[in-house]
Amino acid sequence: MPTLKIPTPLRPYADGQSVVTVQGGTVAEALRDLVAQYPALEKHLFSEEGELRPFVNLFLGQEDVRHLQGEETPLNEDDVLRIIPSIAGG
Repeated sequence: MPTLKIPTPLRPYADGQSVVTVQGGTVAEALRDLVAQYPALEKHLFSEEGELRPFVNLFLGQEDVRHLQGEETPLNEDDVLRIIPSIAGG
């Protein structure tokens, strides 16, 4: 099954987990499974309309999924997805 790496700021909403095994053949399915396992993550990842928040970056290996097929990017059993939150400051 694919795995999803959770960044430190989001771990409190995933019971402290840094890596979660998810089910799904696409990025969208994997994210739905992640939120089913850890519902507290939903408001941090998705807007009220159900869209992935713009500051949430997903990488499959070294590639931003936005440059692949977006949330419809297919996943293999041994793939690793990483959530990389945008950093802003001033």
